Amino acid sequence: MNTELLNRFDAATEKLTQQLSSLNEEQLNKVPFEGSWTAGQLGNHLYKSYNIIDVLNGNVEETHRDPAVKLIEIEKTFKDFTIKMKSPEMVVPTNKHIEKERLLSSLKERIEIQREAIKTMDLSKTCLDAEIPNGGPFTRQEWLGFNTIHTERHNHQLANFIESL
Repeated sequence: MNTELLNRFDAATEKLTQQLSSLNEEQLNKVPFEGSWTAGQLGNHLYKSYNIIDVLNGNVEETHRDPAVKLIEIEKTFKDFTIKMKSPEMVVPTNKHIEKERLLSSLKERIEIQREAIKTMDLSKTCLDAEIPNGGPFTRQEWLGFNTIHTERHNHQLANFIESL
């Protein structure tokens, strides 16, 4: 088990659920500024991005490099808040009204699946069934680390949104 990754993932996802829980449904669906996602849409986007268990359980092979090496560049990119990123279509959030309790319940289910993966899987294996554009194949550790860093990025955005209320 990768205790460091689990601790960081737990901290990021706990902050996410706390921030979303602190909002009422109206606030959750409020557009903070033109062209922005709502807090609920950020949560929906993360929910969609957490759907990686099939990739983690899919075809894998031995890794012949540091299984976390790609996280260095991911961290650098995602912690640069001046960069506006474009999400792949499969993780673009819904434009429909987000129900707070349904969102939180769904997120918690996918969070728990990832926690179990961190605790029980060999994270050094390279996943062969999906790739991040221009990123090549990721190890299990990189997929789970990506979701952790991705969550931290959106936590920063949520904190700014909540502060502006």
